[in-house]
Amino acid sequence: MSQDPSPKLDDRSHKLLKSLIELYIESGQPVGSRTLSRDSGVDLSPATVRNIMMDLEEMGLVKAPHTSAGRMPTELGYRVFINTMLNIKPLDDLAVAELKKQLNPEFSSKMLIKSASTILSDVTRLAGVVMVPKHDLHAVQHVEFLPLSNRRVLAILVLSDKEVQNRIISTDRNYSDSELQQAANYVNTHFLGHDFTSMREMLKNELHSAQQELSGMMKLVVEMSGKVFVDDTLEQDEELVVEGQTNLMSFDDLSDMEKLKQLFEAFHKKRDILHLLDRCQQARGVQIFVGQESGYEVFGDCSVVTSHYSVSGEIVGVLGVVGPTRMAYDRVIPIVDITARLLSAALGQDH
Repeated sequence: MSQDPSPKLDDRSHKLLKSLIELYIESGQPVGSRTLSRDSGVDLSPATVRNIMMDLEEMGLVKAPHTSAGRMPTELGYRVFINTMLNIKPLDDLAVAELKKQLNPEFSSKMLIKSASTILSDVTRLAGVVMVPKHDLHAVQHVEFLPLSNRRVLAILVLSDKEVQNRIISTDRNYSDSELQQAANYVNTHFLGHDFTSMREMLKNELHSAQQELSGMMKLVVEMSGKVFVDDTLEQDEELVVEGQTNLMSFDDLSDMEKLKQLFEAFHKKRDILHLLDRCQQARGVQIFVGQESGYEVFGDCSVVTSHYSVSGEIVGVLGVVGPTRMAYDRVIPIVDITARLLSAALGQDH
């Protein structure tokens, strides 16, 4: 969470700002002085409330969209609310049990990450995002190479009893069954038991040596394995799982079609979101970016709430939600937090 930038507020101003933001989050409509006077629980006349609202506006905490309208919070107002006024509502045991059921440790890591993104979008009615771990969570247990037509090879990677990946790679020439069997045997003998990160490093070293001194057999091993384990572009499409983008269309705050189009484009390209989540990997706990705090113009009307998830104490990824700044933070924050904890627990069980 960002540093507290809040100006010091007296008790009346604090209560009125908190009430205004809660009413605005609930209704989506600018809040007038008369409504605040009636609903804030502070015994003040509408005229006194108006004066306090003018002071809050001068501080940059609220703004009036029209001259005669009520007020709505600014980014700074939301930040002060989040840092100093928010009452987090923990999820009840029944809700936690329901989420836990959807993150079954028997699922593969890929299914768990997809489920976590779906949970975030379904429960919050916002867009759920989950960063896929930079390195695979599994040691590779078995490899097979099968010849296909047109100088292509099917690589079958057995990662665990719950996960098998198939990848089609292009080669310099056609290879026979026996050649590919020999290559697979070599990999299964020398490289198994390592995760993708370790295998990539080992194979890069082999690749460098093979250029000058290794036999044709080893060059085949390195070509096959290098394309499967070293080429990072193979997994680019899987770096981020996004669910529920269309939920954002239901918010008036994001109804500007051009802004919505840019936001959807950002979800499609995923680059900016990944950079933002990368930053979150450096911090512990729940992180909240309001509007321009994210550093990306496309999220100027959005808030991003994230938390990291880990395996064996090591942070391996970040998940969260993207929605309008007018979101129910008291409800969204514990959902993001508990989903990250449950995903960590599920991934840590024999994955």
